[in-house]
Amino acid sequence: VQLVESGGGLVQPGGSLRLSCAASGFPFRSYDMSWVRQAPGKGSEWVSDIYAGGFTKRYVDSVKGRFTISRDNAKNTLYLQMNSLKPEDTAVYYCATGLLGRGLRGQGTQVTVSS
Repeated sequence: VQLVESGGGLVQPGGSLRLSCAASGFPFRSYDMSWVRQAPGKGSEWVSDIYAGGFTKRYVDSVKGRFTISRDNAKNTLYLQMNSLKPEDTAVYYCATGLLGRGLRGQGTQVTVSS
């Protein structure tokens, strides 16, 4: 199993980023997938998940209306579109197998929201 996140970076408050997670080594289309994040000095926080079929999506309250999770099963790729970013969104973002971020994770990608 390999999960490789990309798309992080430094962005100003109110800006947008799109994270990607390239998956390999397992039947991606059959797996529910999640995004979790870890801010400096804090524990992991589940952000969002999407069921295998792509129709059921869930979000932590703090990102509802700003973040959108999606997947392309033909490309074995998971996405997280992040809009209206806030400084409190600063964290390392990880994709993970399974719901609520409870499965295997990638190496993460850093997102920093700062002016």
